[in-house]
Amino acid sequence: MVTIPAAATEHLFSYGTLQQPEVQLATFGRLLDSRPDQLPGYRLALLAIDDAQVVATSGKTHHPIASRSGAPTDCVPGAVLAISADELRQADGYEVAAYRRERVTLASGMQAWAYVDARDAAP
Repeated sequence: MVTIPAAATEHLFSYGTLQQPEVQLATFGRLLDSRPDQLPGYRLALLAIDDAQVVATSGKTHHPIASRSGAPTDCVPGAVLAISADELRQADGYEVAAYRRERVTLASGMQAWAYVDARDAAP
Protein backbone atom coordinates (compact mmCIF):
# COMPACT_ATOMS: atom_id res chain seq x y z
CA MET A 1 0.00 0.00 0.00
CA VAL A 2 1.29 3.46 -0.92
CA THR A 3 1.63 6.11 1.77
CA ILE A 4 -0.89 8.94 1.40
CA PRO A 5 0.88 12.24 0.78
CA ALA A 6 0.17 15.02 3.28
CA ALA A 7 -1.53 16.92 0.43
CA ALA A 8 -4.17 14.16 0.03
CA THR A 9 -7.04 16.21 1.41
CA GLU A 10 -9.79 15.03 -0.95
CA HIS A 11 -11.81 11.82 -1.06
CA LEU A 12 -12.95 10.47 -4.41
CA PHE A 13 -15.35 7.53 -4.65
CA SER A 14 -14.54 5.34 -7.64
CA TYR A 15 -16.64 2.45 -8.91
CA GLY A 16 -14.82 2.03 -12.21
CA THR A 17 -11.60 2.55 -14.10
CA LEU A 18 -9.99 4.98 -11.63
CA GLN A 19 -9.43 1.89 -9.45
CA GLN A 20 -7.23 0.31 -12.15
CA PRO A 21 -3.47 0.60 -11.39
CA GLU A 22 -2.62 1.55 -14.99
CA VAL A 23 -5.24 4.35 -14.97
CA GLN A 24 -3.97 5.66 -11.63
CA LEU A 25 -0.37 5.71 -12.88
CA ALA A 26 -1.36 7.44 -16.15
CA THR A 27 -3.67 9.97 -14.45
CA PHE A 28 -1.91 10.67 -11.14
CA GLY A 29 1.62 9.31 -11.60
CA ARG A 30 1.24 7.03 -8.57
CA LEU A 31 -0.89 4.27 -7.09
CA LEU A 32 -3.53 5.57 -4.69
CA ASP A 33 -4.49 4.42 -1.23
CA SER A 34 -8.08 3.21 -1.13
CA ARG A 35 -10.67 1.59 1.08
CA PRO A 36 -13.96 -0.10 0.15
CA ASP A 37 -17.27 1.74 0.47
CA GLN A 38 -20.63 1.95 -1.32
CA LEU A 39 -22.76 4.64 -2.93
CA PRO A 40 -26.41 4.17 -1.86
CA GLY A 41 -29.34 5.27 -4.03
CA TYR A 42 -27.51 4.72 -7.34
CA ARG A 43 -27.35 1.91 -9.89
CA LEU A 44 -24.79 1.10 -12.58
CA ALA A 45 -25.07 1.05 -16.36
CA LEU A 46 -22.43 0.89 -19.08
CA LEU A 47 -21.39 3.94 -21.10
CA ALA A 48 -19.72 3.67 -24.53
CA ILE A 49 -16.51 5.75 -24.48
CA ASP A 50 -15.56 7.49 -27.73
CA ASP A 51 -12.51 9.38 -26.39
CA ALA A 52 -9.55 7.45 -27.87
CA GLN A 53 -7.13 8.60 -25.14
CA VAL A 54 -9.45 7.44 -22.34
CA VAL A 55 -9.96 4.08 -24.09
CA ALA A 56 -6.18 3.72 -24.53
CA THR A 57 -5.58 4.50 -20.85
CA SER A 58 -8.28 2.19 -19.45
CA GLY A 59 -8.14 -0.51 -22.13
CA LYS A 60 -11.95 -0.47 -22.18
CA THR A 61 -14.48 0.86 -24.71
CA HIS A 62 -17.29 0.85 -22.12
CA HIS A 63 -17.06 2.27 -18.60
CA PRO A 64 -19.54 1.93 -15.74
CA ILE A 65 -21.66 4.99 -14.97
CA ALA A 66 -23.68 5.53 -11.78
CA SER A 67 -27.18 6.96 -12.20
CA ARG A 68 -29.31 8.17 -9.32
CA SER A 69 -32.20 5.79 -8.70
CA GLY A 70 -33.34 7.12 -5.34
CA ALA A 71 -34.13 3.56 -4.26
CA PRO A 72 -32.59 2.84 -0.85
CA THR A 73 -31.99 -0.78 -1.88
CA ASP A 74 -29.76 0.25 -4.82
CA CYS A 75 -26.08 0.51 -4.00
CA VAL A 76 -22.91 0.86 -6.09
CA PRO A 77 -19.81 -0.84 -4.66
CA GLY A 78 -16.45 0.86 -5.06
CA ALA A 79 -13.52 2.41 -3.25
CA VAL A 80 -12.66 5.74 -1.67
CA LEU A 81 -9.41 7.13 -3.08
CA ALA A 82 -7.31 9.59 -1.07
CA ILE A 83 -6.08 12.33 -3.43
CA SER A 84 -4.89 15.93 -3.46
CA ALA A 85 -6.83 18.88 -4.87
CA ASP A 86 -4.48 18.87 -7.89
CA GLU A 87 -5.15 15.17 -8.44
CA LEU A 88 -8.89 15.84 -8.28
CA ARG A 89 -8.44 18.28 -11.19
CA GLN A 90 -6.42 15.61 -13.03
CA ALA A 91 -9.33 13.19 -12.53
CA ASP A 92 -11.65 15.84 -14.01
CA GLY A 93 -9.46 15.80 -17.12
CA TYR A 94 -9.64 12.01 -17.38
CA GLU A 95 -13.44 11.72 -17.15
CA VAL A 96 -15.53 12.32 -20.28
CA ALA A 97 -18.40 14.84 -20.50
CA ALA A 98 -21.05 12.18 -19.76
CA TYR A 99 -19.90 12.28 -16.11
CA ARG A 100 -20.44 15.10 -13.63
CA ARG A 101 -18.43 15.39 -10.40
CA GLU A 102 -20.82 15.58 -7.45
CA ARG A 103 -20.48 15.56 -3.65
CA VAL A 104 -22.09 12.39 -2.28
CA THR A 105 -22.61 10.67 1.06
CA LEU A 106 -21.37 7.09 1.10
CA ALA A 107 -22.76 4.12 3.04
CA SER A 108 -20.03 4.69 5.67
CA GLY A 109 -21.30 8.25 6.20
CA MET A 110 -18.19 9.74 4.58
CA GLN A 111 -18.59 12.69 2.22
CA ALA A 112 -16.70 12.23 -1.05
CA TRP A 113 -16.64 13.33 -4.65
CA ALA A 114 -18.03 10.90 -7.25
CA TYR A 115 -18.40 11.03 -11.01
CA VAL A 116 -22.05 10.32 -11.75
CA ASP A 117 -24.29 10.44 -14.81
CA ALA A 118 -24.34 14.06 -16.04
CA ARG A 119 -27.93 13.56 -17.26
CA ASP A 120 -29.15 13.22 -13.66
CA ALA A 121 -30.47 16.43 -12.13
CA ALA A 122 -28.26 17.82 -9.38
CA PRO A 123 -29.68 17.10 -5.91
